Amino acid sequence: MHDSTYSRRNFVRNTTLASAGIIVGTDRSLLASIRSADEIQVLNPKDQVPISFIIDDSTALVNMAYFGIPQFKEIFPDQYLQDWRKLPQEIPDDFVREFRDYCLEHGVKGKYSMVPYPACTGWLDRFIPGWSKADLQESIKLVRDTMQPNWDIHPEMISHTRVVDIKTGRPFPQASEQYMENWGWSQNKSADELGEYLAYALSVLKNVDLYCEGVTTPGGFAGQNKENLAQGTLAAVREVYPQVDVAHYFRDLYTEPEQSVAPLVKYPADLHSNNPKCVVSIIGCTGDWFGGWDGLTPGSAEQFITEDLSSGRMVEVIEKGEPAILVCHWPGLYYNGEKHGFKVFQQVVSRLEQKYGSLNWMKNSEIARYWAAKELTEIIPDAQTIRMYAPFAASSFTLQIPSPKKGEPTLNTRQTKLRLKQVKSRQQLTAGTYLQQNEQKVVCFDLPKGNSELSLG
Repeated sequence: MHDSTYSRRNFVRNTTLASAGIIVGTDRSLLASIRSADEIQVLNPKDQVPISFIIDDSTALVNMAYFGIPQFKEIFPDQYLQDWRKLPQEIPDDFVREFRDYCLEHGVKGKYSMVPYPACTGWLDRFIPGWSKADLQESIKLVRDTMQPNWDIHPEMISHTRVVDIKTGRPFPQASEQYMENWGWSQNKSADELGEYLAYALSVLKNVDLYCEGVTTPGGFAGQNKENLAQGTLAAVREVYPQVDVAHYFRDLYTEPEQSVAPLVKYPADLHSNNPKCVVSIIGCTGDWFGGWDGLTPGSAEQFITEDLSSGRMVEVIEKGEPAILVCHWPGLYYNGEKHGFKVFQQVVSRLEQKYGSLNWMKNSEIARYWAAKELTEIIPDAQTIRMYAPFAASSFTLQIPSPKKGEPTLNTRQTKLRLKQVKSRQQLTAGTYLQQNEQKVVCFDLPKGNSELSLG
């Protein structure tokens, strides 16, 4: 049996899933009710579009495509016709290091999955047949020590293939669509049931000292059960990591121009208490146009951003002002040692840097936290002062305020007084600065939790 670090009794006792919830991202009336000044705009952090990179199907050492395809094919014999036997069983840590070093050089941040029981091969907190315990521990340490600072670590549920009976720690015996994580099982489960399953996955990662503020859904997991997924995520993350106030999850991506990809802030509660909470749906804006989920489908940078830098999905979303979140799969980046997907990614980053200069790379959790602050901070103007109450702190919080007076703004809290420094262009905005443009001030500061006051000078 595989142990878990939570009990059903504690889980049910600590959740409040039966309580009514709201989705702030789709209910602008709430925002209007808590803001009395529509002319004060909350901009993107540093007035730059957040960019992030979501990596799915990653874990320690195991190539999820090699071990996953035959399990999918067993359920759908007429599909999944790839020759999986020619794929490597391992994606080596040397590739993790190469990828990490490139991302450090270019400031890339995002989300990196660590599937806890990858394709039912073995457990990250026990052992995986085919690799020594030392190999496994070193691989996890590499992620924990050198990836985790700039990447959110997520479970991609427990196995990403077969559903696991969390009472026994073994996959259910049925080999059917209903008992695969990607398909049927999750579609009719309650928030409590999903929450227990997610908490089990999270507890495995906690056992190896990985820190998580969110989860990634494998394939179609809970695609027809999204509200229970949201509530279950909030409860599960807070059950395993009680310090988390803003949980998040990645389930959806949209590539249609008319579809918004702005994060959705859901189920805010206890906002005026010492223990506020909410959950945020992070939405991707691209398909995997790198190397495919299986490492057998070569992609191209052109769909992201064209060679002449004039168009492409990333340009489309950035120009719209919404977070531009790329989505890929780890086997496709590695591409069986050819690294085709990784080369495409490098080309995309190069083109984005050519077009936009410095990019505002953020982790998924940082975007989630900013959006929670953006949607839920109470902003009350009073002559030359703006009073704010923030349930959640956020870095580089940026406001555009009507202000013809050209004095220096000051951020006041009970403990500190910070005079903001003037900059000459929006590109220079960082926390602790402001820009005066005609009759407007753009101010950027680290928003503290609780009460604060902005004096416009």
